[in-house]
Amino acid sequence: MTNKAFIFDLDGVIVDTAKYHFLAWQKLAQELGIEFTPEHNEHLKGVSRVRSLDIILELGNVQASQEDKNNWLIQKNEDYLSYLVDIDESEILPGVLPVLHYLKDKNQQIALGSASKNARPILEKTGIINLFDAIVDGNDVSNAKPDPEVFLQAAKKLNVTNENSIVFEDSVAGIQAANIANMTSIGIGDATSLNEAKYIFKDFTFIDVSFIESLIN
Repeated sequence: MTNKAFIFDLDGVIVDTAKYHFLAWQKLAQELGIEFTPEHNEHLKGVSRVRSLDIILELGNVQASQEDKNNWLIQKNEDYLSYLVDIDESEILPGVLPVLHYLKDKNQQIALGSASKNARPILEKTGIINLFDAIVDGNDVSNAKPDPEVFLQAAKKLNVTNENSIVFEDSVAGIQAANIANMTSIGIGDATSLNEAKYIFKDFTFIDVSFIESLIN
């Protein structure tokens, strides 16, 4: 059997921490007098923290010094982390655990490929860090998706070729990164926005065992 790598994004794929990012960004935007809606938040999916701040400042036509930006980035992250204090396994999205456990039972290699710099503490708090054979997060990469660096590093850590790597993503940038890397892209979420993915599922509850088997084989 060919060695496969199953690479998962974190926010919006394994856990729904995206809502906490939204709350933290919205709080900062309000303090800067910028309206920030859930629709605006869609543009931040899969985007680095620095670029996310720039997008929000552009929304409000706000000019800022690098010092101000650095302070706001720290503030945003502190607010975000304060929301994470109480998270536990109940934050894991429906259908994710059965897929992870099934892959483990079949001796498949699992990696995390996330832009989040808080990925490790989130995996620890939700009690699933031991299911991952490799973790590549925002602390390990310098290029944001759609650059495929995060997925390339994950495949390399597992010693698996790109062609035998399968990526689960909820962002357009993430799907594009997987496709650029010549990996099998699986979109989790809205079929319209994720139409570049090879396969698309509304969420993990729609993924059955036979589909996972087909990926393994």
